[in-house]
Amino acid sequence: MTALVITHTESEGPGLLSSWLPEAGLGLEVVEPWRGDQLPASLDGFEALVVLGGPHQAWDDGSAPWLGGTKALIRKAVGAELPTLGVCLGAQLLAEATGGRVAPSANGPELGARLVGKRDLAGNDPLFWDLPLSPIVVQWHYDEVTELPPGATLLMSSPSHPHQAFRVGAKAWGIQFHVESDAGMLTRWVEQDRDTLADPAATLAGMLEVVPEIEEVWGEVLRRFAELALML
Repeated sequence: MTALVITHTESEGPGLLSSWLPEAGLGLEVVEPWRGDQLPASLDGFEALVVLGGPHQAWDDGSAPWLGGTKALIRKAVGAELPTLGVCLGAQLLAEATGGRVAPSANGPELGARLVGKRDLAGNDPLFWDLPLSPIVVQWHYDEVTELPPGATLLMSSPSHPHQAFRVGAKAWGIQFHVESDAGMLTRWVEQDRDTLADPAATLAGMLEVVPEIEEVWGEVLRRFAELALML
């Protein structure tokens, strides 16, 4: 029982998903097209699809040669009701692949530990139903979903970036934020974007401080995602 995991950059790997999903019985097959791996032509043999983050532009297939193929796999997964999770760029690709829109964030980038707000409809969502009203997450994005796909369900928002989490159809979720990032990933992000940050050390310290809380809250959500995939 395996999830196909698509990565877009060396600095944004599966992180904590590498333990959360296998703990629930769902193994990972990680594909690295940025390193030369070929995307599979179909999702046969996979119980779930996970698309992770990266620096590319979701609306521009020319920003990475594999983005068009990734969107095609997302559309296949949504159409087949295969459990799907898009994280950051992955969420933006989910939106673009299913009729939504992505653009540079109107209020600028979100970088660091932030609160997001649970919407009423999240109370009936199979993954998000028992989340706190304002869980802490890690934000690290310059673009945002500006228009949700037709029929999508908004699950979480914030005042500056309203489309923080959403569901397309019955089993495809997009989260603009990060819950999978471990200490090594966070440290690399701060080093890479140091010139963008007013206080790199404080930004990193703030994110590292909330990792245990993120693990406690979101680990259970991701284990439920795995369990949903194993029910197929």
